[in-house]
Amino acid sequence: MKRVLLQPAYVLHRRLYRESSFLVELFTSEHGRLTVVARGVRKARSPTQGLLQPFIPLLVSWSGNGELMTLSQVEPNGAAVSLRGECLFAGFYLNELLMCLLQKWDAHPVLYTAYEKAVAMLQASVLEQGVLRSFEKALLEELGYGLFPKSDTELQHALQPDHYYRFVPEQGFVISTLGNPSQAKTHIFSGKNLLAIAREDWRDESCLQDAKRLTRFILAPLLGARPIHSRKLFLQLNGEESDK
Repeated sequence: MKRVLLQPAYVLHRRLYRESSFLVELFTSEHGRLTVVARGVRKARSPTQGLLQPFIPLLVSWSGNGELMTLSQVEPNGAAVSLRGECLFAGFYLNELLMCLLQKWDAHPVLYTAYEKAVAMLQASVLEQGVLRSFEKALLEELGYGLFPKSDTELQHALQPDHYYRFVPEQGFVISTLGNPSQAKTHIFSGKNLLAIAREDWRDESCLQDAKRLTRFILAPLLGARPIHSRKLFLQLNGEESDK
């Protein structure tokens, strides 16, 4: 029987299971995404139910064989986290991406750190779009879809600020002409904004918009027909097009 003790983790999602339990989707530092049964935690006197919430840093222990493990211990791993309004929906968006795109038991410690940082920054009173764009970039890199060279020298050689580029799947950025301005709303990007995206410099609003357009273009085939429910909730909250 496999036993893991006091692993840093976050709850991505939970759902009812039998009369008094939950099935809990966890994202852990060393073991990636996994599902555990939290037995008896829905009973009135259970001290655990309140901890099994998204965005609370936890230490968890589990045991078992096969795909479904049994949660044996959970305790807080730091100060309580509170997300509100748009930041709350943004947090749900991050969780949905991880649920949809990560294979179970694949460890992603770098992505875990990026998620931890994003959750901390989402405690702000106003949603900063750069938090989402940086996390999407880290997620794509961990999935093997990194878009930019790692070194600044290679980056400067690959992209010129005064040129335009078209993103081609499996090829990357190909130099292009802007042509019809409507193309800029689809798959043409300015070199200036691409360089800013690579460096995660979110000071320019047009850079944020291009980053959102680019990541949605790349994420679409990876997500397939799976809907992102947090976007719909965001629409209902604002009555307008989601900024996520």
